Amino acid sequence: MKVRFLLDENLSPRLKIAVLRLNPAIDILRVGESNAPPLGTLDPDVLLYLELSQRLLVTDNRTSMPSHLESHWTAGGHIWGLFWVRPRIPIGKLAEELLLIWETTEAEEWIDQLEWIPF
Repeated sequence: MKVRFLLDENLSPRLKIAVLRLNPAIDILRVGESNAPPLGTLDPDVLLYLELSQRLLVTDNRTSMPSHLESHWTAGGHIWGLFWVRPRIPIGKLAEELLLIWETTEAEEWIDQLEWIPF
C-alpha cells in the first residue's frame, strides 16, 4: 500500500501544495481539512486518527507528541509512522523528501517507526 500522509497543523499549508505539484497522485491531508482531524485536535486524538486512517504523520511537534506517543504505544496502539521535521528545512526540500518516500517505500514499512527528515 502507498504511504498516505497527514501534515500537522503547525506545518505550513504550502507544504501540501509543494508535494502535490511534484505528484498530484500523492494522498496527503493536513489537520484542519475535511476528512482530517479539525484544527486544535489534541495529540492523543491525532494518534488515534492516524491508526484508523493508516496515515503517516509529518510534524515538528517535539514538545508534547513524544509523551503522547509513548502513552499510545503503552495502551497497545500503533501508528503508520511519524516523521519529525528537522528545523529550518526549506519547504521544497521537505516536499522532495516526501515524494521520495512515497515513490520508494510502502506504508507497511513505516508502522511504529519514527524518523527525522530529511534523512
